Order: sequence, then C-alpha cells, then structure tokens
Amino acid sequence: MDSIDKKKKGVLIPFNFKIHPSRFTLPIITYVYVKGSGVRAALLVDEIIAEGAEEIVKKEGTPLTAPPRISSAIRARDGFVVPKEVPLKRFTNLDGKPVKSARQYTLINIAKNRLEEVGAELKGEEKREEVEKTAKKGKKRGAPRGRGAKITGEVIEKISVEKATNSSLIEEFLKKRKATLPPDLKEYLAIETYQEKLPKERTEKITDVVVKLWRLTDKLLKELDTDPDETVYRLPSKSYYVLAKKLIEKEVPEVAYEEITKRALIEYNKNLVDPHESVGIVAAQSIGEPGTQMTMRTFHYAGVAEINVTLGLPRLIEIVDARKTPSTPMMEIHLKEDIRKDLSKVKSLANKIEKTTVEDAANLDLDLFNMIIRIKPDKKICEKKEITIDDFLEGLRRVKGEINVEGDEIVVKPREERYKTLLLLWEQIKKSKVKGIEDISRVIVRSEEEGYVLYTEGSNLARVLSIEGVDQYKTTTNNILEIADVLGIEAARNAILEEASSTLKEQGLSVDLRHLMLVADVMTNTGVVRAIGRHGISGEKSSVLARAAFEITTTHLLNAGVVGELDPLQGVAENIIVGQPITLGTGAVKLVYTPRAMKPKAK
Repeated sequence: MDSIDKKKKGVLIPFNFKIHPSRFTLPIITYVYVKGSGVRAALLVDEIIAEGAEEIVKKEGTPLTAPPRISSAIRARDGFVVPKEVPLKRFTNLDGKPVKSARQYTLINIAKNRLEEVGAELKGEEKREEVEKTAKKGKKRGAPRGRGAKITGEVIEKISVEKATNSSLIEEFLKKRKATLPPDLKEYLAIETYQEKLPKERTEKITDVVVKLWRLTDKLLKELDTDPDETVYRLPSKSYYVLAKKLIEKEVPEVAYEEITKRALIEYNKNLVDPHESVGIVAAQSIGEPGTQMTMRTFHYAGVAEINVTLGLPRLIEIVDARKTPSTPMMEIHLKEDIRKDLSKVKSLANKIEKTTVEDAANLDLDLFNMIIRIKPDKKICEKKEITIDDFLEGLRRVKGEINVEGDEIVVKPREERYKTLLLLWEQIKKSKVKGIEDISRVIVRSEEEGYVLYTEGSNLARVLSIEGVDQYKTTTNNILEIADVLGIEAARNAILEEASSTLKEQGLSVDLRHLMLVADVMTNTGVVRAIGRHGISGEKSSVLARAAFEITTTHLLNAGVVGELDPLQGVAENIIVGQPITLGTGAVKLVYTPRAMKPKAK
C-alpha cells in the first residue's frame, strides 16, 4: 500500500466509500441485506488498486486487473449473495472526468488465509498493538482462529467428508448427466440429503431438478440482464435445493420450471438492498426495541424437571457480552438410534455423565479418636448409579493419605496424625469425584418424539462428545465460548444466532433473522468471539468520537489527544456530534452540477 499513488487514491475513494485516503489500510466489511424474504450476505471487500498495473477499464466499467465480480463458493449454508454494483460511469471527479478505477461493491476476496493476510497488511504501531491484543485474548480463551478447532484430550471421532455426506453419489450422478454445479451447491446438496437420510432415488431426483434449475438460470440471466446500469444476480445456492424439493413435492410439471425460476430471480433481485443503506443501525434498532420489552426476571425452562435456564433479557445480555460461563450452563444431549429408545441404556449413559462425589454415594464417619475416616458406600445409590468399590478407589487416588479396604468399607488415614490434616483430608474426600464428568452436576432424562434426550445442569462439551453413544451432530450447549473452543468459530457463530433467536421467541418477540445474523457475524468475524461493549467491538472502533460517545468519554478523548489520533468522521455518532450530514444512504453520494455551455443570444 505504501507504493500506491496517494494522490490518485485520495481522488478516487471519496466518491465511493468515503474512506480517509492516508490512514485506511484494512478491508471493509460490507453487510448486504434483503428487504423482503430473501437472505443477506456478508462480504469482505478487498483492495483492487493493483500496484503498477495498467488501469484498463472493461466494457462494464470494472478494471481489467480486478478479480471476478461474482464468487460462487462463499458458504454452503447461508445462501450468500453479492450486492448491487454501482457502475464506474456513475462516478465523476470534480472536474467532470469519469473515474477509471474505484473500489467495487462486488469485488470480494474469499481466500482461506485472508484473516492472517490482514494482520500482515496493518500499518502503524497502534494497529499492531490492536492485533496482538486480540490474538492474546483468543489464546487465553483457547478460541480457534478458523474453522478447525483442536480438541485437547480424547479424539471424538474421525469422519471423512465422503462418509458423512452424499458427495460421491452426487458426483457420480453429475458425471452421468454430464452436468456441472458450483462447489458450494454440491456441498450443500451432499450435506442436506445425507442429514435428511433421503434414499438414493430421491437424492438423484432432487439433484436432477437442481441441475435443470441451474441451467435455466444461465439462460434467464442473459434475457434479464439487458440494462447496463443494473446487474441481475442468480439465486443463492440454498434456494435451488429448497425450490427443487418444493417442485417435486407439489408435482409441478417441468414446463413450468422456467416461469417459476424467472419470477424467483425477479423478486430476489428486486429485494436486494441498495448500496450505502445503514443495515447496522436498522439491526440495532430491530433488536433493541423488542429487547426493552423483556422483563428483568430470570425464567425457568418449563417441562425439563426443574432445570433452571436463564431466559429473557439477562440471557440476551449474556450472549452479546460473550460471557465466559453462562449463569445457568446446560447441555442438550441427543443419543444415537440404537440407544435413544432403550430406557435402561439411556439411564446407564446418564450415570456416566452425571458427576457423583463420595459424599453423594456414601456415608462418611470421622473417627477423631483413631484419627481415621471411614467411607461406607450406600448400596441403593451405588446399585442405581452402577458404582463399584473400584470407582471409589479411583476417585480417592489423589487423596493424600493411606487407603485400605476393610470389607465393605474404605478406611483413609492421614499421613500426619494432626487434627488439622485430618479435617483437610475430610473436606478433600467429600468432594472427590467417583463417577461422571466434571462440571455436570445433574442429568435429567426426558422422553421426546425421537426417543429419550438428556438435559444437564452444567456443561462440558468436549468430554460429552467423546462418550460412546452420544450423537455428536445434535448435541449442543448454551456455552458459546465452549462451542468456539471445541467446534470452531463457525459453530460459535451459529450458536449465537440460535441462542439469541430462541431467547427472543421464548418471550413471544419476533425479530428478523437477518438482523441477528449481522450481530453474530460482527462478533465472530475476527476468528474470536468478541463482546459488544466497551471491552469488545464498541471499544475497538477507529473513531475517537464514537468511542467517547459510548462510554468513559474523558478517558478516550485524553488518550486520543496524547497520541494525536485522527478521526475521519465516517460513522453516525461522530457526524452527529460535529453537526454534519451522515455518509449513509443518500448522504453517501455527492452530486456535482455541471452547467451546459451557454449559447450566445442571437442578435
């Protein structure tokens, strides 16, 4: 970036993103929403000014050195799309000449190592410190920097992509048909058909319809894309699968496929958000307004045998604050098919999970005269929870004392004959774990449609997933940071979305899912789960006035004044403070009136 012509950059960029030309070095996160019932996209817009490259403009106004305008492989599940493009010919310099190079809305960089590359591009000591601070936070929490989170301890299960999906079946079918589909759509088809356990014939039928819809889209895009100022985009990958299923279920004749696809394309493109629309502000308002309707009480989850779960506003605050441990951690443990309907096997598995201490399963006798502690296992409890003498001995392995088995009793004697040592040993023995998993204090067995499901008080996701008989695909926890540690940042993003959505629904509140998706993306887009607050996202804003307007005003202003920090005035709060128009919506565009040359009056 140092070698880029600063003067050229200063002229071009203000007409597009209003970015300060001398200080901006990071890519932009642009959130593109759909107003109606479609989906939204989160795109990482990259630099396109190529160093030393000749700026030859294509027919449509895109520089020749720019990467492809559309990517077909961003995410398989969320139906990512690209926003509407603003052609270069709409922008002019102050002298009226057309702009030949600019940051295009549709130029995206989806390289896997982009997050690491961003760190290398940062300039200035302040930005370096910010990256190091974020990295240290993630290292302390053990949060992964990408999708593949490493689990310390036991290996849960090694599953190949081919084994866990129908990818080989779909690839074979496409070869027979001599058809091609983009990688993200093939991946989505393989995952969904496998998880729904569709038979081979049904999977091939859906794939066949998807191929037909994809080919029709190619044909229709050429027909509809007639306006040079507007670009028509194809439907998200997920939409093709859903549409194919609906067409098969309703037994729609193949003749009608083209008309249905055409209407879907028109409606979808009609509902794409316009550039510079303030989706962040709308999302904040849409979540904040129903949030104020919530009561301050902590509710109980009805019907799960008195297991307390924090709901309502306290739970929503926990989610956005990225609390290390929820106030009421719990897990929902689903079991595999061969176990879930057998109550005896389910109870046996529950006993393996529920933490049982010596105090819970035995009667303890403190003999002060002989300076010993007698442990008498309770036969009923031990029989119910399948606890043996060996389990007690294993639990007492770390106890500092002499352990002897006398009949049905266990006798523990301290190494030093002192009352203080004996009392400390007494407390240690009572809390020693005999069976179960640490942090899970209680397990409830509940009968549901699919079979028996286990609900727990406490959470330990990594250990639970390693137990044989547990369904690793469906088992979940309400501890978001634990999900990030065990399953990765993408799983944490989905957990934030699911937890926030269910919390609002519990209170009878309806919030558009796309607003919650924006919050989840902002909290996880660095590879680490960050809180929304002065210790997280709000405290890391580049604008001094925006940080000062949020909290601890004098501290932010003083620190900025000491280092001579510059505020480019790009956001909402800072522009309101200084009393100038906000660079959002219509305020993001500057119109320059060029009067026509006046003709001399005829004499």
